[in-house]
Amino acid sequence: MSNSPETFLTQDAFDRLAAELEHLSGPGREDIAKRIESAREEGDLKENGGYHAAKDEQGKQEARIRTLQHLLKNAVVREAPQSRGVVESGTVITAKVAGGEEVFLLGNREIAADSQIDVYSEASPLGAAILGLAEGASTSYVAPNGREIKVEIIKVETYAGQ
Repeated sequence: MSNSPETFLTQDAFDRLAAELEHLSGPGREDIAKRIESAREEGDLKENGGYHAAKDEQGKQEARIRTLQHLLKNAVVREAPQSRGVVESGTVITAKVAGGEEVFLLGNREIAADSQIDVYSEASPLGAAILGLAEGASTSYVAPNGREIKVEIIKVETYAGQ
């Protein structure tokens, strides 16, 4: 039994990730197995660059499959929340961070995979510090480098996709 936190995903993101998982688990695995077998037939595995590259790619692909399985298992599929002026998962935040203005989505980066918007996880130091704050609120958090960073929430908006 996993105590993993739920992850908010839009239906589009969920469908895109499910299709990627289906491809990687089926045709993707078959393709990489054929490439490994083909490279193996070339002879000496110690100096076989094609074999080692295919094995490396297989490892990355299997890691992605595990990531997708975990993400989809813990996903809560819904539309982005309508902004109530409070920072929550799936909202777009305009904030003054360390003196500079930033606009970002709070949530999982997979939601905005096709977008140019920056994404911060709710579990990141910034995300955890601002979750639940209202527009106009200020706080600070300690960055991984040990610096204290001041944050002021300027605006909270509904995420509308790209």
